[in-house]
Amino acid sequence: QVQLVESGGGSVQAGGSLTLSCAASGLAYSTYCLGWFRQAPGAEREGVAVIQYNGRTMYADSVKGRFTISQDNADNTLYLQMNSLEPEDTAMYTCAARTAHCVSGSWSSTYWYGYWGQGTQVTVSS
Repeated sequence: QVQLVESGGGSVQAGGSLTLSCAASGLAYSTYCLGWFRQAPGAEREGVAVIQYNGRTMYADSVKGRFTISQDNADNTLYLQMNSLEPEDTAMYTCAARTAHCVSGSWSSTYWYGYWGQGTQVTVSS
């Protein structure tokens, strides 16, 4: 059973940075896809970035060049480094896992992910 626990959210001013962490336990699979999603009030959950078991990454256009997803294989921790934050980045950020490769054409669809964390709130003020 895969369990995901996020941390690192908080409040920051526009232009600032935050790093989110997601501790993944039970991820005893050689093939997997880990990702970050976010949901703003009144909006649908959207994919932010994913990283595959072999290090391949994919990003939403809205965060390319500002956010970096990475993974520490030693302790199965997923990270999201967020720089140049904007008020539009305000949302609940949740990590997700799929015990198979990332789906290239539709990686941002929540359909593919069977495991979800509880989320951590990020608030960016102008």
